[in-house]
Amino acid sequence: MERLQKVIASAGITSRRKAEKLMEEGRVTVNGEVVKELGTKVTVGNDVVEVDGVPLDKEQPIYFLLYKPKSIISAVSDDKGRKVVNDFLPDVEQRIFPVGRLDYETSGALLLTNDGDFAHLMMHPRNKIVKTYIAKVEGRPSKENLKKLERGIHLEDGKTAPAKVNVKSSNKSGNSSIIEISIHEGKNQQVRRMFEHIGHKVIKLKRESYAFLTLHGLEPGDSRELKPIEIKKLRDLAEKE
Repeated sequence: MERLQKVIASAGITSRRKAEKLMEEGRVTVNGEVVKELGTKVTVGNDVVEVDGVPLDKEQPIYFLLYKPKSIISAVSDDKGRKVVNDFLPDVEQRIFPVGRLDYETSGALLLTNDGDFAHLMMHPRNKIVKTYIAKVEGRPSKENLKKLERGIHLEDGKTAPAKVNVKSSNKSGNSSIIEISIHEGKNQQVRRMFEHIGHKVIKLKRESYAFLTLHGLEPGDSRELKPIEIKKLRDLAEKE
């Protein structure tokens, strides 16, 4: 038998601390009875545990970091027969899906999971999960234009939140520049549109990191399963906001 809050957390619904709060609020039932006592233990596989009337998913939650190659669709399938991110994890039996998306020509760090609550937590703008990109852009942006990105700019779907921008290099002729940019939002093709707004088209784009997760040790198309401590740290980052 295991403590109820641990069973809820292990199912990927939320953190153990949040599970305790759900219990205290009377939102958890065991075999149809509301359970608020935090010391309650249940038998996994026998007792029916529900949160807000929804049974815990019996499928074990899993979490992957994929180095998405460019020219790949961030989806579970494609009606045009193009390759999708799930094609790079063919041996995973669970029905996983990408957390957010990277556009077709953008490569880099992408999370995949079967845990819908975790995905929502990662993608919700208020949780401010920082994603860092390396962009190769046409020309050499002026300091003033880079300041605009840092302050936030007005796109057709609203003003962007302040970004962190760092020029890594520019070629001698000034034809192109390599710029690191960190944002916590996920508007459609946001980084590309931000640079186009200041007059510098993106030539190549890669998401270098997702929060503290990097692509270290991975090649395009490679993936690895996240460690429990990494999953907990991601949850903690989101839930502290």
